[in-house]
Amino acid sequence: MDEFDYEKLGFKCGLEIHQQLDTKKLFCNCPSLLRRDEPDFEIRRKLHAVAGESGEIDKAAIYQASLDKEFVYQGYDSTCLVELDEEPPHEINKEALKIALQIACLLNCKVVPITQVMRKVVIDGSTTSGFQRTVLIARDGYLETEQGRVGIDYIYLEEDAARIVERERGKAVYKLDRLGIPLVEIVTAPDVKTPEQAKEVALEIGDVLRSVKVRRGIGTIRQDVNVSVRGENRVEIKGMQDMNVFIKAIENEIERQVKLSDDKKPVKMEVRNVLPDATTKFMRPLPGSARMYPETDLPLLKISRNFINDVKKTLPKLRSDIEKELKSKGLNQEMIKLLFKQNKLEEFRELLEVMDEPQLIGKILLIFPKEIARHEKISLAKSDKILNKDILIFIVESLKKKKISEAQIKHVLERIIKGEDFKEAVVFEKQDINVIEEKIMKIMKGKPGLSEKAYMGLIMKEFKGKIDGKKAVEIIGKYVK
Repeated sequence: MDEFDYEKLGFKCGLEIHQQLDTKKLFCNCPSLLRRDEPDFEIRRKLHAVAGESGEIDKAAIYQASLDKEFVYQGYDSTCLVELDEEPPHEINKEALKIALQIACLLNCKVVPITQVMRKVVIDGSTTSGFQRTVLIARDGYLETEQGRVGIDYIYLEEDAARIVERERGKAVYKLDRLGIPLVEIVTAPDVKTPEQAKEVALEIGDVLRSVKVRRGIGTIRQDVNVSVRGENRVEIKGMQDMNVFIKAIENEIERQVKLSDDKKPVKMEVRNVLPDATTKFMRPLPGSARMYPETDLPLLKISRNFINDVKKTLPKLRSDIEKELKSKGLNQEMIKLLFKQNKLEEFRELLEVMDEPQLIGKILLIFPKEIARHEKISLAKSDKILNKDILIFIVESLKKKKISEAQIKHVLERIIKGEDFKEAVVFEKQDINVIEEKIMKIMKGKPGLSEKAYMGLIMKEFKGKIDGKKAVEIIGKYVK
């Protein structure tokens, strides 16, 4: 939107990012496990709007109540009475709290040492109780961007909602597996000056989140963007996960709001959902402060100085810093991506302590097992289970002690995956070089005109991997023209 001067337009923008943490549930001991099998039971409920701490009923809750829907909840043996709202919440999950505080520290926030768990009225059916538990744990932080500092107003720790599986007129069906999974909510100040800066902020916060123990995959992170112009009402845009339409969606919302403002039709405070074409559609009225009231089943949350200090001592490095470190060691971008995708950074570091050869360690840990799994037609998960960390350390130690050569490593891995004992797999028979060359010549004469790579495959098959690859290449090179 080059025709707009964002400063003169009074453009204001802030982000709200929700990220699931990789722990058990926030207020019970149930696993954070999404189920695909048939549910063990169902319950049915209707939810009603109640007054918040101010004594008023939130307008968003009134709107949802007016729909008069029936809600069906599907549960499993991995859900408990807390999710059903038939048992009080347990003490807050300490691991989730620690991760949330790590995020707070990485975003330069001040921890709130004594805080109150609150109930946030939500009666769209996504909770069985009609409210979501949330607690403020830190505030007044910031991050730096190319266009200046953007404040981090608040960081909350809260429970995720139930997962909708079916929606029809007058009824909605939810699974209880997701209800209660810990979420961190990060709320920025409305300091964002342009759509481009909004994207930069989202990516920087994403960098922080990827550096701690969070859940991965579709649905584990949700990004919302608040937008307003000319000091008028703000609009919250939901579902801004797709970074390919991120900037365009904000630009379209600015254009929509400006047009309404020019026509003397002030923008309503509402929640809108982003569509694949980067336009938005109305979802519901924007909630207000009237929907919050204290959680009466839990005491005040007290975060001790010792707990905070422990968090600060164990702060992880940012993923972007780790990537720079790995690049400096000579790893290419493909290997770096695989390290993070396969969650093998710690294994890489441990193997590197045995032998300081980053490229080779990367191949042993990431490339060779993937190639062998594909060739043997087994899953990478099965390959990784066989080639566990202890076995890989043994192989690298064998290489360091020169019991095997670098060219033999892949063959060692293949032999182990095929069922050979790992101690026997590193033993290669010492054969007479003349006998080896004679056998190779015989193989090549029997299959004339093949490529060096094809001959290598035949030779390794014939020798069952028990041959030095470098020697085999040298011999093949003598006779291939």
